[in-house]
Amino acid sequence: MVLPPDATDCHHHVYDTRYPLSPTATLRPPDATVDDYRLLQKRLGTRRHVIIQPSTYGTDNADILDALAAFGPQARGVVICDTSVTDDQLQALHKVGVRGLRFVSTLPGGVPIEMVEPLSARVEQLGWHVELVVTGDDLVARRDLFSRIRSTIVIDHIGQIPQPAGVSHPGYAQILKMLDGGRTWVKLSGPYTTSKIGAPSYADVGTVARGLVVHAPDRLVWGSDWPHPTRPVDNKPDDAVLLDLLADWAPDAAVRQKILVTNPTVLYQF
Repeated sequence: MVLPPDATDCHHHVYDTRYPLSPTATLRPPDATVDDYRLLQKRLGTRRHVIIQPSTYGTDNADILDALAAFGPQARGVVICDTSVTDDQLQALHKVGVRGLRFVSTLPGGVPIEMVEPLSARVEQLGWHVELVVTGDDLVARRDLFSRIRSTIVIDHIGQIPQPAGVSHPGYAQILKMLDGGRTWVKLSGPYTTSKIGAPSYADVGTVARGLVVHAPDRLVWGSDWPHPTRPVDNKPDDAVLLDLLADWAPDAAVRQKILVTNPTVLYQF
């Protein structure tokens, strides 16, 4: 697929063994460095990108901050902080390109999901969002909590809606409700997380993705999830194939322009 200028990968990680791991982290993939990601950019044709703090490093954001400095103004970041972070620290993070806080309910190494409410109130004034790594079941079970969040919300990995239920699962209806509220965005990323059909089509998750594209094309972004830390080292997906899925989910070039360029410009303040 030929990408438009300024096409944006809104979800990737950087791993480097020079940085200390969170003592509670269970996800410990091999190195995937700044230089490695630059090679991926050349292959895919993306220009702008968003580095996501992995649960592997917990609240120690040194790795991602160094990566932001190395990549320069075409990069943005999403970090993990707990409620001990000061307003001055948040301001300093903003100046170097951070635009959100991440909350991971599916893996140890992050911060408790209950911290999302007080922290969302603090980052709202910066124009940041809170990024939720949650399952479709979580979206339903914690809907009251999420309804109280004051800042913009970004849901990772197509909401991890369980398959084969897909669009019949109550989590899908909850995502649509949140999108209709006007403050929620969804990342079209990581289809392998819940797919039962698997590569290369991930057709079951594709049905969910296409439904979201029809429902709220102005509130979607795309992400590679490189280097795919939840996948086995010997069974990584092909990033080019994952990107090409977007042409199936969003066959209209004007809609893909929104997902790859216009929407990221708004959400991440490029």
